[in-house]
Amino acid sequence: MSTVNPQPLWQPTAERIAEARITRFQAWAAEHHGAPADGGYAALHRWSVEELETFWKAVTEWFDVRFTTPYKRVLGDRSMPGAQWFPGATLNYAEHALRAAGSRADEPALLHVDETHDPRPVTWADLRRQVGSLAAELRALGVRPGDRVSGYLPNIPEAVVALLATAAVGGVWTSCAPDFGARSVLDRFQQVEPVVLFTVDGYRYGGKEHDRRGIVAELRRELPTLRAVVHIPLLGTDAPDGALEWSALTAADTAPVFEQVPFDHPLWVLYSSGTTGLPKAIVQSQGGILVEHLKQLGLHCDLGPEDRFFWYTSTGWMMWNFLVSGLLTGTTVVLYDGSPGHPDTGAQWRIAERTGATLYGTSAAYVMACRKAGVHPSRDHDLSAVKCVATTGSPLPPDGFRWLHDEVRHDLWIASVSGGTDVCSCFAGAVPTLPVHVGELQAPCLGTDLQSWDPSGNPLTDEVGELVVTNPMPSMPIHFWNDPDGSRYHDSYFDTYPGVWRHGDWITLTSRGSVVIHGRSDSTLNRQGVRMGSADIYEAVERLPEIKESLVVGIEQPDGGYWMPLFVHLAPGATLDDDLTDRIRKTIRTQLSPRHVPDEIIEVPGIPHTLTGKRIEVPVKRLLQGTPLEKAVNPGSIDNLDLLAHYQELARTRP
Repeated sequence: MSTVNPQPLWQPTAERIAEARITRFQAWAAEHHGAPADGGYAALHRWSVEELETFWKAVTEWFDVRFTTPYKRVLGDRSMPGAQWFPGATLNYAEHALRAAGSRADEPALLHVDETHDPRPVTWADLRRQVGSLAAELRALGVRPGDRVSGYLPNIPEAVVALLATAAVGGVWTSCAPDFGARSVLDRFQQVEPVVLFTVDGYRYGGKEHDRRGIVAELRRELPTLRAVVHIPLLGTDAPDGALEWSALTAADTAPVFEQVPFDHPLWVLYSSGTTGLPKAIVQSQGGILVEHLKQLGLHCDLGPEDRFFWYTSTGWMMWNFLVSGLLTGTTVVLYDGSPGHPDTGAQWRIAERTGATLYGTSAAYVMACRKAGVHPSRDHDLSAVKCVATTGSPLPPDGFRWLHDEVRHDLWIASVSGGTDVCSCFAGAVPTLPVHVGELQAPCLGTDLQSWDPSGNPLTDEVGELVVTNPMPSMPIHFWNDPDGSRYHDSYFDTYPGVWRHGDWITLTSRGSVVIHGRSDSTLNRQGVRMGSADIYEAVERLPEIKESLVVGIEQPDGGYWMPLFVHLAPGATLDDDLTDRIRKTIRTQLSPRHVPDEIIEVPGIPHTLTGKRIEVPVKRLLQGTPLEKAVNPGSIDNLDLLAHYQELARTRP
């Protein structure tokens, strides 16, 4: 990726820059906290990492964070892992998420959309009332601060109510989407031993109903710590024996009581993909998530009470938790429960239109699928309300930027963002006052000292290196569940560079301050000392109309050689003949590097993914190295386990 200054694809107008919340924050922070008044975002970012404690103090004041007990200092200990944020302070996340109910009671807090694409509102007043009713019932069931409450739920208002009620009582929320099988759910929930389980009887996806009552029964049998199961009749069935009815628990007109908990009190447990073992149970704090998400959503995403925030996600992905936090800024949150492509590939654009979404977030893969399918969003839909389209999950290829620019609107703010479940936030991405360059994230986020390092720990500019964060972020895990000595947490992020977070991505920080993501560093292609991320290969190869999806791995051979196969899943009607093979090789040779032309191009029936849609390069690499399936991958973490048999057979038959 060239880092020579190209012309930006998009440049915010002077008016837009002046109106952005981040501009007003900078002026206010300059007046009250010594932030630089001039120099734009670059100067503000530099101040935010050099004066870390002052910056986060400013964030809490700007967003009027309510500390019921004041903090002693912003950072009691800044060492990583183990940084202590706002020691002594108490607060409650749910109280902040429901603040807008006081001034905007009858306006929609949530817009719920299913596959009919008809939005149904839940007002701020009703959301607050339901949370109050359910929180009181949870307390009556004996749920106390620190108890775990779990949800096997789709992206519906009931899931938001359950999360907020759990947080209100000081419980610890954790959720899985109902397309997860029983083993996948148990791999997660059994680690944290929930006392309450919220479930649906099934869900609708792709125009079909999917009954999950059998799996719910299995979860009840295999989770002996459960004191109560709450039934949500999404498909209209009766509650099973011994289960409580959702409607009965949320019927009272009860004002919520918010337990005031320490800043570092657990808010929720998220899970890593768990492709090679049990998923890591990542615990983040009430205060850490509150201030990080206020910064991210209120400043970087520029969200406020007049906005509508739609991100296509499920309750099994951190982006759902991030989406719910839109409530912190008074924003109306759009919940879509259904297939991303039903009844056609353009479905998400229709939802954005019908909900009046101002920020619409999706996956890079969906954008590229729309491009390949010939979808024309602005021709077919009124997207005049959409100010920003954001993407994550994988790097958005340059062609994705150009397609959004051409097919949605020329003055569209395109925000490719990158972070992780590990911090439930972004390291780099959206900045409303900066230009957008094709194939690049706009900048590192405020308070995040993002750097690119070589193996010796030297910072790099305009060169590919490891993504590291050299100072603590409030939303970094407070710990992993069942990791009493912290060794699994330490080994996950801090074993390469002591005291510095190494995330496991290859990135380039450009000399003009933007960021390029090249894919996971643990699946890096390293030929003759030249490193390349797999995402760069995919971006080039998947431009070819015959290639539906691809997967590439590099495997060190016992004789010192290096075998690099490229697996391709072809579009319907395509054939992997000599002509297509030659075009794939030529594409990589001319657009990327002659060193990274694959040794073999192999057709496969499909590309395996995690349950959240990420290609599983490392487990495939391990299978090809001869690792048995049960040791190479956690079967419960894969979307289609049958696909792995193809790679296993290839490992067995390859000379």
